Amino acid sequence: MSRSNADASTLAPLRLKKNEEHRLKAGHPWIYSNEVDTQATPLTDFAPGQQVVVVANNGKAMGLAYVNPHSLIVARMFGRGAHRLDRSLIVHRLKIALSLRERLFPTPHYRLVHGEADGLPGLVVDRYGDVLVAQVTTAGMEAVREAIIEALVKVLRPAGILLRNDTLSRELEGLEKGIELAYGEVPEEVDVLENGATFRVRPWDGQKTGWFFDQADNRMRLARYVKGARVLDLFSYMGGWGVQALRHGASEAVCVDASALALTQARVNAELNGVDEGLRTLEGDVFEVLRGLREERERFDVVVCDPPAFIKRRKDVEAGLAAYRRVNQMAMQVLSRDGILISCSCSHHLQRDKLPELMWAAARHVDRSMQILEFGRQGADHPVHPAIPETDYLKAVYTRILPA
Repeated sequence: MSRSNADASTLAPLRLKKNEEHRLKAGHPWIYSNEVDTQATPLTDFAPGQQVVVVANNGKAMGLAYVNPHSLIVARMFGRGAHRLDRSLIVHRLKIALSLRERLFPTPHYRLVHGEADGLPGLVVDRYGDVLVAQVTTAGMEAVREAIIEALVKVLRPAGILLRNDTLSRELEGLEKGIELAYGEVPEEVDVLENGATFRVRPWDGQKTGWFFDQADNRMRLARYVKGARVLDLFSYMGGWGVQALRHGASEAVCVDASALALTQARVNAELNGVDEGLRTLEGDVFEVLRGLREERERFDVVVCDPPAFIKRRKDVEAGLAAYRRVNQMAMQVLSRDGILISCSCSHHLQRDKLPELMWAAARHVDRSMQILEFGRQGADHPVHPAIPETDYLKAVYTRILPA
């Protein structure tokens, strides 16, 4: 038995209440505070990030987890065996994750680690060639942060590692937020190769880790819809949809975003791909811009609507559903008589069948008809954990909007 395995035998137990082990047996790795037998194992006895042995009420060990007594998700399991979460285990999981991405992607531009789905809950790592941008979102992963950096260096030998630990989830875990250079050097701008296009993105001050790799496959599907078309790219960020539309033969792409920095980068990316003459940008609140375009009787052949999550928490569901319906309705009002609307949602609280339902309601409200052409979801570098519905989050619906 290795030293790490031997050390695991000294871990404190976290005992579950009676009949609370069924979800864990089915493979779900989260444990909620109301599932813990706090009489046998008081949560106040544990420090944030502490590793424990999860024990069923009958005393049977179920695997290892790390704990945060201050979080609603009080523990996250990282293994069914006896190996502690340390540098050795992280290296092993990284190698497994890397083997999938190298099998699927021609260049090193992808999400390398996708949290629970890659066996590393609370860790996200995106790869930009020889630069890595990581997010550590839980107390358990924060406790082994140095081991994470060492493992990434050992497996990938990057030029630099940036920690974008400025997410809301860290606040919920009681962790400080910040952006930190963890290893080597990370420039202000790095290049991403996606579907034959080149995008220059900003890992230090861009959204999330700098780019949204999860939409790559959905943007690839764009090619069949945009030849000769006038395209409106809503919530465009750095032009991922709009620039690729132009590369596939769109006559014009109008990128709309509230961020001046993002639109500046969209123009840079259009120039990088030799399509800058076809790109136009509009800075402002998307709902206000859509209202203005409607009043000016502007019409587009294709509208792409890829907003941020309108439903971040369960309490946001009602307002979020209204926002999704409203933005799709307004998008339809600037579509040509026979137009294509590609609508997306990254809210895992929005059920997969709910988005087309909201779109249909919006179409009926503005006296339009709708045909669903195809569906999209997140790319294979964002694998879905079969037992965790929350990991199956991205929806894209490709529709044809016609007169009623």
